Amino acid sequence: MSAEREDMSRAALPWPRLFYWQVRREIWEHRGVYLAPLAAAGAALVGFVLSLGHLPAALKAAVADPKKVEHLMLPYDFVAVAVLVTGLIFAIFYSLGALHGERRDRSILFWKSLPVSDLTTVLSKAFVPLGLLPPVIFAAVFAGSLVVLALSTATVLLTGGDPVQLWSRLDLVFMWLALGNGLVFMFLWWAPVVAWLMLVSAWARRMTFLWAVGPFLAVMVIERIAVGKPLIFYHFLRQRLAGAFAQAFTVGGQGKVFFRTPSDLDLGRMYSSPELWIGLAVAAAFLALAVRLRRSSHPI
Repeated sequence: MSAEREDMSRAALPWPRLFYWQVRREIWEHRGVYLAPLAAAGAALVGFVLSLGHLPAALKAAVADPKKVEHLMLPYDFVAVAVLVTGLIFAIFYSLGALHGERRDRSILFWKSLPVSDLTTVLSKAFVPLGLLPPVIFAAVFAGSLVVLALSTATVLLTGGDPVQLWSRLDLVFMWLALGNGLVFMFLWWAPVVAWLMLVSAWARRMTFLWAVGPFLAVMVIERIAVGKPLIFYHFLRQRLAGAFAQAFTVGGQGKVFFRTPSDLDLGRMYSSPELWIGLAVAAAFLALAVRLRRSSHPI
């Protein structure tokens, strides 16, 4: 009878609404999902304010030599990189603690008493780094860029310059376009990494970080000893972890020349990559295993 009542209670609410409230619960419990990117943007803006004295000279140099226009974009790039790196660090530690924390603090007993399936719970936790964090990062970078633009304009006006010369040399629209597409691609590319961390979070009793990276380090050490130089496994990990940035922001995914014009964005190449879709399939398998482990998990 208890199983029947549980099934009836779960059927009382549609799945999208259950999922929505699960995501809301994750946001309530992990406010770092938006506080961390905002803090990174704020820190980058403080650094920019301290360097505002160099802006008039940089603008004059860009007017005299078009090749130096990139110097004007450095503050915007700095804000974007600071927010992105901070978001990735949050995603790593969130994923490692997503399923381990509820077993450690014994709150899993409470959450399992609610009419929410393990599948819904795991998917809602995976949605935070993979679906929610990218738009939060974009919003933080977008707001930070507007603040940088406003401060730059005020500085140029106060020093007797022409702000039109600054605005005409900034291609913020393309930067935002490339960033939005790049964030979508990067987090899809990193989906198996997030799913692996969540799988470890659902299985390990302690030292989740060590269990997450230890097997890969062991294989690389064995490969190094046996062959004498890094081979397939090392390059595979390097491509999966560091290759996302090159694939998302450089021409041809070669990591040599950054996107400069909309024509450089080769969406067909990016989203038809077999590595991307194989990674998504692996991520689905890892999350399925995480669901099974949570179904049988108990407090630590």
